Amino acid sequence: MSKFTIFPAIDLRNGRVVRLEQGDPDKETVFGTNAIKMAEKWIKAGAKWLHIVNLDGAFDEAGAANWAALPAICELDVKVQFGGGIRTLDDIERALKAGARRVILGTVAIEKPDLVSKAVEKFGKNKILVGIDAHNGRVKTRGWLKDTAVNPVQLGKEMKERGVKTIIYTDIGRDGLLGGVDVQATVQLSRVTGLNIIASGGVAGLEDIRRCHAQAEHGIVGVITGRAIYDGRIELEEALNLIKPA
Repeated sequence: MSKFTIFPAIDLRNGRVVRLEQGDPDKETVFGTNAIKMAEKWIKAGAKWLHIVNLDGAFDEAGAANWAALPAICELDVKVQFGGGIRTLDDIERALKAGARRVILGTVAIEKPDLVSKAVEKFGKNKILVGIDAHNGRVKTRGWLKDTAVNPVQLGKEMKERGVKTIIYTDIGRDGLLGGVDVQATVQLSRVTGLNIIASGGVAGLEDIRRCHAQAEHGIVGVITGRAIYDGRIELEEALNLIKPA
């Protein structure tokens, strides 16, 4: 991965491309019914990576239509990181065999941390990411429906000890609301845990991309953008040009 990457997000619910507000399944906006076409749109704009989420899996549903879309997306000229409901080593293997370059573990990092160690050992630290989703300083799991008493720093440090190199940090309070990224908190989390962080949640405009990119030397290795590129607040091509080396 280059120094800094922009990841267009494609969140899938029953095969449709959607965005949720603060992860709430009742606050859903549908942006398309064809995940492949959406992927092609972002690739045409210059995306080198896509962030694909099986929302049904995150909510403990099968998400068969989302899994079905994965191999076809991975056959396109793009690298894919995939998450949502990944609970076992078999799930990880299935995603990698479908063509995903990296797999995101979320809930299991809290519920079965030993599985993270095994995954890193079996598949390598470049293939395993951990998603840390927090609200008011506490990590949430099961598609953000379940509260825990764990704070992001605690979990980050434990994941680092278990061999994880990169995490995706989502501020749930900002997600889908276009409220701006909390860059300072993200940099601080990287500093105290020693992890590379992909920032997520709240990207509202080019300024957020610029602010994250400015911290590439301080642990922010990428940013995920969802609603802003779907609403047209960010032109992906313009954002990608912004981070090109001079």
